[in-house]
Amino acid sequence: MTDTFSITSLRGGATTAILSADLDIKTRLAQETATRWFERRLSLRSPLDPPLPERPGRPEKPELVPPKAVEKRSLHTLNGRIATLHAIAHIELNAVDLALDIVARFATEAVPNSFFDGWMQVAFEEAKHFRMVRARLNDLGADYGDMPAHDGLWQAAHSTRNDLTARLAVVPLILEARGLDVTPSLQAKMRETGDLESAAILDVIYNDEKGHVAIGAKWFRFLCARERKDPAATFQQLVRANFRGSLKAPFNDIARAEAGLTPSFYRSLTSTSSA
Repeated sequence: MTDTFSITSLRGGATTAILSADLDIKTRLAQETATRWFERRLSLRSPLDPPLPERPGRPEKPELVPPKAVEKRSLHTLNGRIATLHAIAHIELNAVDLALDIVARFATEAVPNSFFDGWMQVAFEEAKHFRMVRARLNDLGADYGDMPAHDGLWQAAHSTRNDLTARLAVVPLILEARGLDVTPSLQAKMRETGDLESAAILDVIYNDEKGHVAIGAKWFRFLCARERKDPAATFQQLVRANFRGSLKAPFNDIARAEAGLTPSFYRSLTSTSSA
């Protein structure tokens, strides 16, 4: 399917994937661009690259609604498990576009090529996650787009579109790190209901997400060191400026620390704090 596209460069391939409203093409193009980049068959950018869009391409469904309008359901019912998997599929789809966007948007930034290696690895794995969850929805008689979803993830990215350090603070170190906090209990509940297939998919996602947070922490620390800034203090400052609301406990401190995100970063930003 990706043979119909001319991938002009890493930035061009990432942008074309973001633009695609066909989710099969989007995920395959993300992975094909990543593979060609890893094989060093692409330049970083080209004058032929398409312009980066304000919003990623999306199919007509799902309908996007405010976060509070997305209904929560019990995992002990089939409809509840489908709703949860649908929400996860939506998160993973946004994660594909967010990883591609950080590559395409910041392709002129003064960072080593290994920066782009890391984020294309993230894009490749997020595409894998989306396809796995969507296939599981299909197994359960549903599909992505059957239920409403919210647009909060892309809005968070849009607010940091002009600042790479802020983007790293908000997307991998808040949004992805949140996945480390909530996934283990979600896995356990899926197992309790006997849905071992969904639990196994969550296990793949959880282990990959540790690596994604680690990539975010690595490059956040790199940029802070280059500017001789304290990483934890800079993180707190950027979160207060660019993220609505407080961070929600409980935190998976062990998994976060393994990824390079220590409590000194986020503890003072919790909802119990007066900060």
